[in-house]
Amino acid sequence: MDKILLGHGSGGKLMYELIKKYIAPIFELPSLMDSAIVSLNHSGKIAITTDSYTVSPIFFPGGDIGDLAINGTVNDLAVVGAVPLYLTVGFILEEGFPLSDFEKILSSISSSAKKAGVKIVAGDTKVVDKGKGDGIFINTSGIGVIPEGVELSPLKIEMGDKILISGSIGNHGIAVMSERNGFTFEPPVLSDTRALNGLIEQIMKEFTPFIKVMRDPTRGGLATTLKELALESLKDILIYESAIPLHDTVKGACELLGLDPLYVANEGIFVAIVKADVAEKILQLMKSHPFGEESAIIGEVTGRGGKVLLKTFIGGTRIVDMLPGEQLPRIC
Repeated sequence: MDKILLGHGSGGKLMYELIKKYIAPIFELPSLMDSAIVSLNHSGKIAITTDSYTVSPIFFPGGDIGDLAINGTVNDLAVVGAVPLYLTVGFILEEGFPLSDFEKILSSISSSAKKAGVKIVAGDTKVVDKGKGDGIFINTSGIGVIPEGVELSPLKIEMGDKILISGSIGNHGIAVMSERNGFTFEPPVLSDTRALNGLIEQIMKEFTPFIKVMRDPTRGGLATTLKELALESLKDILIYESAIPLHDTVKGACELLGLDPLYVANEGIFVAIVKADVAEKILQLMKSHPFGEESAIIGEVTGRGGKVLLKTFIGGTRIVDMLPGEQLPRIC
């Protein structure tokens, strides 16, 4: 047997064997109870997040749907100031999905969780009829604790605050799209999927009082994330095109395909709005981390109103808004 069968989701012997043989050993699950019981040893606030991953193709340059699911969930916790601890993973598998691919994804999930320092404590598996799914979908939930004194909010954004970004934009979206459509670029574009909790903990440890808010610009890209922050804070944000890290290959791919890199998805960077007088110190600390080497100050908070403005290479200014639809379908 080398493929997923409907019986793998029936709750019977095949499902039991799938969990016992493939899932439980890789995730080191001690038991198969209906709920996980964990000790937080913490009396403060808890952060909880959930997400679903439907990326196509499921394997792409630099990653796959497995590490994407883990890293995305860890990052959603980390950018609110939480220390990620526990994750759940649910699979919706299509009948006929190769078990060899499932094993690769399980291994990727396990490896990514260990790198991020989180533990997978519970999960679920369902199988749908052939033709009723798309190979594999993954749903995750994550739990983390908020250290005392951490309270990030767009409402804390003030005039003069600086906008920091931890790396170059557009890598994930272009990597997925190129694999999907058979495009090749030289050098190849790799997804930036990675867990950012280590980098974020490093800057939070020293600069918590000066960090107003953080976000990871995934679907909708940098432009959408900044516009959301502008609207939530009712502040105007000005960013500089020349300051935004962008690899030449990604820039060329976007020009070739008629895409704006500001709207292309990312999976391994975050945006932080910080107090101006410590922005340079935070930047240098970010640059000292392997995942923050391309960090940059890309703009500032300039007024009240909720607009995002881009100062272009040629000196003009244009309004940056949310896209009414999707540039690229199913990249997260």
